[in-house]
Amino acid sequence: MTIKPLIILPDPVLRQLSTPIERLDSDLQRLADDMLETMYDAPGIGLAAIQIGVPRRVLVIDIAREGEEKQPQVFINPEIVKSSDERSVYEEGCLSIPDYYAEVERPAVVSVKYLDRNGKEQTVEADGLLATCLQHEIDHLNGVLFIDYISRLKREMVIKKFTKAAKSKAL
Repeated sequence: MTIKPLIILPDPVLRQLSTPIERLDSDLQRLADDMLETMYDAPGIGLAAIQIGVPRRVLVIDIAREGEEKQPQVFINPEIVKSSDERSVYEEGCLSIPDYYAEVERPAVVSVKYLDRNGKEQTVEADGLLATCLQHEIDHLNGVLFIDYISRLKREMVIKKFTKAAKSKAL
């Protein structure tokens, strides 16, 4: 397993649309393992392949609390098939937008259809943190970032800050 470098805002790669996985093979298994290793190292609770520069529809999540046994989950070609009218608000952060957090309102419950690591079709009905995390990571696969849900002014300030930081790093 290899820890991969994270793609950081304002990199335009984060706005790419990820393509569906056609074949489950050893390369995909390696990608999932690398993503989990990268996510744990960051540390984070979710990671979409695009965040390591791979525009494929795969994400990993582990919402186990510190001190609990790890519960890694791999979602291949995830798709939200149902979402509740009820809403919930979580303070979200993102490994691609380090050290920035904002409250985001999303559906409280979602049903997500996906393939597991073995290629078996699954459906999960998620609420709480898992629902938020799934929506956040699926957004990544569609080129959407959590800052797209905050006010335009706040979003522009965040983008400006990260653009300035990227420019000073490049010097």
